[in-house]
Amino acid sequence: MTARPVRVYLGLGSNLGDRLGHLTEAVARLARTPGLAVTRTSRVYETAPVGPPQPDYLNAVVEVITALDPKSVLELARRIEDEMGRERGERWGPRVIDIDVLLHGSARIDEPGLTVPHPRMHERAFVLVPLLELEADPVLPGGRSLGDVRLEAIGRSDVRLFAPALPIPPGATGSNARPRAGNDRRVGRARDTEGDRS
Repeated sequence: MTARPVRVYLGLGSNLGDRLGHLTEAVARLARTPGLAVTRTSRVYETAPVGPPQPDYLNAVVEVITALDPKSVLELARRIEDEMGRERGERWGPRVIDIDVLLHGSARIDEPGLTVPHPRMHERAFVLVPLLELEADPVLPGGRSLGDVRLEAIGRSDVRLFAPALPIPPGATGSNARPRAGNDRRVGRARDTEGDRS
């Protein structure tokens, strides 16, 4: 456990089967975790895959508040992936569900099996676009700031709006959270200025 609850951002992805259903189920499983409160979710975006030929992904970002330490959050993410049937084979291969720890408060961690902030998030528009709906100035790898990243250069135009924000199950916001009304979002300054067009 950490000394106090912190805000954690998790990246979700799915490109097999009922993709939207898998993302929704992942949020529900996170919400049922003791000591973790799901507070907000981004909208859902569709993107081309990174890696070998495979179906397009749906991606979203979830904000949670928890006192779980980064390693425990990673273990939770892997357990949910396994329970939902993820098979760990080909690198960057297709998957039922993928849950990445993007940010854990202001923590900076670089150890075997866990790097926070996520080491490639600044290179991936499918991570940054939904993240910026929830956090206007995220901590980026290597001390970078948002001003150092050109979203168009990393594929912003390839990130297509697919669905509204993922539902948060009733009662999912626990006593360790400071939720905002509903599932509102502070929009990042790099958000698409053309509204819902992605």
